[in-house]
Amino acid sequence: MERTNTKDIVSKVAYLIGVKKTVLYNQFETERPGYLKELDENQNARTIRSLCKLRMTLLHRFKKIDDMLRFELKNLKTIEFFDKDDIKQLEKWEIPVILVNSRSSLYMEHFNDLIQEHIDACKDLFPEWLKWEYLRSLFLMPKNKKTDVPKAEFAKYMANMEFYPYQTYIYWQHPKDCGNMLFNDNKFVNILYEMHNDYFFETEKVLDAGETTKTTIYDFIERGERTAIIVDCENSDVYKLYATLKNLNQEELQKVKKIILFDDVHTTRAWSCLSHFLDIEVEHIEVERVNDYKSLVDIKMTAGACKEFYSNDIQSFILVSSDSDYWGLISSLPDADFLVMIEYGKCGKDIKEKLENNGIFYCSIDDFCSGNIAELKSYALQEELKGQLEQALNLNAHTLLETVYRNCRIQASETEQKNFYDRYLRTLQLTMDADGNYLIKPKTF
Repeated sequence: MERTNTKDIVSKVAYLIGVKKTVLYNQFETERPGYLKELDENQNARTIRSLCKLRMTLLHRFKKIDDMLRFELKNLKTIEFFDKDDIKQLEKWEIPVILVNSRSSLYMEHFNDLIQEHIDACKDLFPEWLKWEYLRSLFLMPKNKKTDVPKAEFAKYMANMEFYPYQTYIYWQHPKDCGNMLFNDNKFVNILYEMHNDYFFETEKVLDAGETTKTTIYDFIERGERTAIIVDCENSDVYKLYATLKNLNQEELQKVKKIILFDDVHTTRAWSCLSHFLDIEVEHIEVERVNDYKSLVDIKMTAGACKEFYSNDIQSFILVSSDSDYWGLISSLPDADFLVMIEYGKCGKDIKEKLENNGIFYCSIDDFCSGNIAELKSYALQEELKGQLEQALNLNAHTLLETVYRNCRIQASETEQKNFYDRYLRTLQLTMDADGNYLIKPKTF
């Protein structure tokens, strides 16, 4: 299937390092409408952007500005090269920009210190799976009192300016020709990790389903007039489904009347969390078992779809499942329209051929970008952690972490697990309710 590269990360990096607004608009605004306004209204992002712009202006005209400061007794507010709106906004936020009786070298050190002081406030703009220390390093010009670092950085930057993203300064130890490193997330993250002698393996987090797939889904919803999404929770991945729904156009998705989850009692707790992050009505049907060895989800799902078709005038169904048994449902409603969402590793060749031979479009939820679903993962992990804490108070923290991730069926990098461990497990506190019962919960709950 066709896949496209995401630009969520590079659009924010470009904004923060101070790329011109005209370039940002032309390169990113059409794909991410409203993103510039959103970042402009974020104080942390605007602070770093303004400081990087001031530093880059100083870097470009270092000697000229130094002469104006030294011989003309000017300051940044009276030097035409600097953006006065940036200085005014920073001062409004009580970030000291203007120095008294200072020269270019002191201003460069001052800007570097301010960037280092404020850059960590931008960490939450980026997904947890991205190594923040790598990204952070792009903004920090190194210090070394024994050598003239700004002069060396200036010489390196000027000699290799065409290699820098949109000719905008970042700290790059060994600049080289790699095209536009901010062309898309996949390219940028791979270059970023390579800068630190590391390799990025999780490409599914920076690739998304192609426009052909998305357009076909939108056309199906539009054509059906009344469409429902029916999910076989036993044979679907909740996080991949959420990634699919989040990466679709939300205006188009609003035309879906409801999402119905047919869930076995033994599946992950995360299905119960899904409704908290969707604007579409979600009906969660938990199917009990007569015995532990036989699931009744397929039967309930078929009956539920028939009810929606005959009683609620639902004409089209987006069916999410990788189990070939769903063909029984499709054949039970010959007058309904179906679009099927599968997972590559769980769906066999025979059922794919059956769908193709009957003119039923199918796509894979594996193809949709999974790099921007941190809120669902975090919420599911917190809910699972709460559930585990309710069952037992005396638990090993590392065992608890493994249990929470296993039960949520989330495969995560060491960095993601460490962030969750530090944020929630390290902050566990013992509290007491009004009835004298002891509770353990993290500070952030």
